[in-house]
Amino acid sequence: MNQRVTDLEIRFMHQERTVQELNDIVCRQESVLEKLERELRQIREQMQQATPSMNRTEEEEEPPPHY
Repeated sequence: MNQRVTDLEIRFMHQERTVQELNDIVCRQESVLEKLERELRQIREQMQQATPSMNRTEEEEEPPPHY
């Protein structure tokens, strides 16, 4: 009986360690995802500023500065 309890305690400790490692991985992935979302938002904003609107007709578009 005592050996069974010891075995269960060892298994529990391994599971606890595995759960903590998985939690650490998930936390790191969340940080990476947040960073990527910020970067994607910035890239979208830059693209919107750099390219003319797809909704405007040629008459509505402002002429380039050299005109």
